[in-house]
Amino acid sequence: MSNLSALPSEGSGGSGSYPAGSTLQVEFAELSDPGKQRGHNEDCLGHAAPASAAEARSHGWLFVLADGVGGTERGEVASQAAVEYVTAGFLAAPGGEPLSALLMRLSQEANAHIYETGRNASPGGTSMSTTLVACALRYDRLVVAHAGDSRCYLIRQGQARLMTRDHTVAQDQARLGVLSAKEAAQAPTRHILSRSLGTELFVNVETSDIQVLPGDVLLLCCDGLYHSIEASEMAAIAGHGGDLKAAARRLVDLANDRDGSDNISVQLIRIRSVERVGMYRGRPYKLR
Repeated sequence: MSNLSALPSEGSGGSGSYPAGSTLQVEFAELSDPGKQRGHNEDCLGHAAPASAAEARSHGWLFVLADGVGGTERGEVASQAAVEYVTAGFLAAPGGEPLSALLMRLSQEANAHIYETGRNASPGGTSMSTTLVACALRYDRLVVAHAGDSRCYLIRQGQARLMTRDHTVAQDQARLGVLSAKEAAQAPTRHILSRSLGTELFVNVETSDIQVLPGDVLLLCCDGLYHSIEASEMAAIAGHGGDLKAAARRLVDLANDRDGSDNISVQLIRIRSVERVGMYRGRPYKLR
């Protein structure tokens, strides 16, 4: 496979679409901005694109976003390592490997890589960690893997549905019933991560799997975006069928206008067409 890309730099962006003739067709745009108050960007974006219709079936598409954890050393190193490790592993994976198992494996391997890199960075080791949200697409399926509080939304028919859940101390307490949703939204621990890549040798990566439809838009983002923009606004800006590059720019500009205290990153992926398949003994077959 080919077409590996990572965007760790300040003010970076990109867009693209799949060549005509493919069964799974997507178009995308991605943009990362340091914000108004940060001197550097600890976010990183990347994607792996198939070079042919055959590779779209054997491997599919991958989109990855990582947000280096503030308060730890070398957050930007951790985020870039996570994106590069996962995308490179996706490209090198055997064709047809189940996406859920593949993303879980690659996330765990990236976590161990970042953890060991931190330990070996200096005589006493250093702390480096990052969030991760990765989305893989093949045929008509979407698999999302994540650790931390970077998010994936599915925009369908004008509504934005959150596909991930924040791995923070406050949200974990809310899921256990210790805090109400309102209390969790205002708790001092709402920004403290309970999971991230690089903190420990092993990490509990969460995955989900759904069917996608033509017209669906996926929105991956860091907290610098969703802390300033409501899900309904994301749907209104990115879900109307317009230019994705312009929508990404509008989302980042709006987040900067309202706050801008953190790095802001977003990936937008529109599903143009899918190939409907069923599975029999682990092998796909086309549905008519």
